[in-house]
Amino acid sequence: MTINYWQLLIICPLVFAASLVDAVAGGGGLISLPAYLIAGLPPHNAIATNKLSSSIGTVASTTRFIKNKCVDWPTAIPSAILAVIGSIAGAKLILAIDDDVIRYIMLVLVPVLAFVVLKKRDLSEESLEQVSRKRQFLVVCLAALFVGMYDGFYGPGTGTFLLIAYTQLAKLPLRLAAGNVKIANLSSNIGSLTVFLLHGQAILPIGLIAAVFAIAGHFIGAGVLLKSGAKVVKPFILVVLGLLFVRLIFDLVAA
Repeated sequence: MTINYWQLLIICPLVFAASLVDAVAGGGGLISLPAYLIAGLPPHNAIATNKLSSSIGTVASTTRFIKNKCVDWPTAIPSAILAVIGSIAGAKLILAIDDDVIRYIMLVLVPVLAFVVLKKRDLSEESLEQVSRKRQFLVVCLAALFVGMYDGFYGPGTGTFLLIAYTQLAKLPLRLAAGNVKIANLSSNIGSLTVFLLHGQAILPIGLIAAVFAIAGHFIGAGVLLKSGAKVVKPFILVVLGLLFVRLIFDLVAA
């Protein structure tokens, strides 16, 4: 596929913004995946290339969480394995679906996901409720498996869904939950990315260039606490999703 500079002008700034958001609270895929689609990449290529840049970028934020001891390793390791298994299954499923079918799915799925993410509860307050380690283990592992499957199939909102499960159901402290989310999300990214690479779906030049911006966004986002960030992030996501919605309708009508 021929690479146009205007595509990079659309993709790279949005991938940076998406990574900044994703490192703080998840949901960055609601910005980065639409960026690839708005730039004109076919759905399979867009999903695969987005997975490439986001996987590399997530390494930066994951490393910072690990260095700051914000990971609960007894639950993180098994959940990472299950996230890989789930994401491989999801990636194989999406590859079996036609591009136009994916566009129709997105027309329904994107607004629903945006609503869920934008309406999510404030996760900044620690829960006073205590649960058993057995429940924590089960919730974290099951969430990693099923959300990992969704991540391989589509992806946007994965980090947010995991963070909600880990804090609201498993009752992990926010710092540990955030670190565990990065471990699981990175694992699911690697699992699905492997499938996409083996099938030649990722556009490597675009993905690797965008990855530089993803690394910068994740590194900065993981090092700051953006308490007022939602005031800027939510309208930004809505604008990008609105552009994506128009692009999807245009592609379907023009097909």
